[in-house]
Amino acid sequence: MPNDDPATGGTGSPPGSDAWKTALTVLQSVQPPSVPEGVEVMTVVIEFPPGDPGTPPHRHSGPAFGYMLEGEMLFELEGEPERVIKAGETFWEPGGDVIHYQDGNNRTDTRSRFLVTMLCAPGQPMLTLVDAEELAARRHLRAPRP
Repeated sequence: MPNDDPATGGTGSPPGSDAWKTALTVLQSVQPPSVPEGVEVMTVVIEFPPGDPGTPPHRHSGPAFGYMLEGEMLFELEGEPERVIKAGETFWEPGGDVIHYQDGNNRTDTRSRFLVTMLCAPGQPMLTLVDAEELAARRHLRAPRP
């Protein structure tokens, strides 16, 4: 049945634009580990008040891909030096056995907000806290502290 709607130019499809050709900006591109069947994917927003230390040391069952929305995060993964991630920057972590030491708000004057898409291994929790005994046993894997 023909579409004579002027809003679609009478062609049956919406009027075109070439903006889509330049609308995409790649912020991050990584090669994640293989993803087993049954993985759950979730996207969350995390918000910490000014100066909050964030989540205690933990690990994720699968890879996580993040984007800093507001403020700054002090970010540290096992084997890597801590670094500050600012609004508009991305981060990722492989998940699995890697400890995520820090994700706290690096600023005392404003909140921090970041968006994370996580792949959770089948039947595993998305986040598992690491106890003091394991931290002590793996201290040699942590990058030197500033």
